[in-house]
Amino acid sequence: MTDGIAWLAEPQSIAYGGYSVVIAPDVESESLARRIVETARRPYRPRPIGELTGRQVQDLLEGLYGEVRDGIALRHGELDEWSYVIKYGGWQGEFGTGGRPVDRGGLHVHHLEYDEENGRPVPPRFDYRHDENLVCEFNLYLDGSWAHGSPEGDPAVASAVQERLTAAGLPDDDLDRRTVHRACLDVLQEHFGLTLPRRPILEETLPTLLLTDP
Repeated sequence: MTDGIAWLAEPQSIAYGGYSVVIAPDVESESLARRIVETARRPYRPRPIGELTGRQVQDLLEGLYGEVRDGIALRHGELDEWSYVIKYGGWQGEFGTGGRPVDRGGLHVHHLEYDEENGRPVPPRFDYRHDENLVCEFNLYLDGSWAHGSPEGDPAVASAVQERLTAAGLPDDDLDRRTVHRACLDVLQEHFGLTLPRRPILEETLPTLLLTDP
């Protein structure tokens, strides 16, 4: 029995500000983390700083920079064939526009992100990329007023995910957004087999990279 990913829908499920998690099979977690660093908008040097809890990471960022959001750190770990990376600090808008794609070389990369404290009602979102191609992408409110209000990407995959959403009774305008968020995570968990170990992420120590100036 695994923890799945639906617990991410809880308020401040990982840290204040929301969550940004990358999950991929068949790759070492530190290698995955370093690939993510390469996509940053500006150059960073990933410095290993030992194994820390999420709370310790946030306290460290606050101590170093004055505000947690003024620094960035990545914790990473592995569960069976899956590796995962959790971003801390000011990750919002920092990744995905830089150098080589995380999914280069045939890697399957699943990204879940929610900028919870954004002043605009930005929805949580999911994207799945493989070998530098979009496989599936949509926002987890299924809100047509935002981009990707329904699954897009590879037609077969997008259609299969849409079928699961429909079977779950989604979209449903009578449901509150958090309920829709959780229900979409349930669908992704079931369809792609995604999981995250809740207790290690929230309570235990994990290897950590601090992103510093080169």
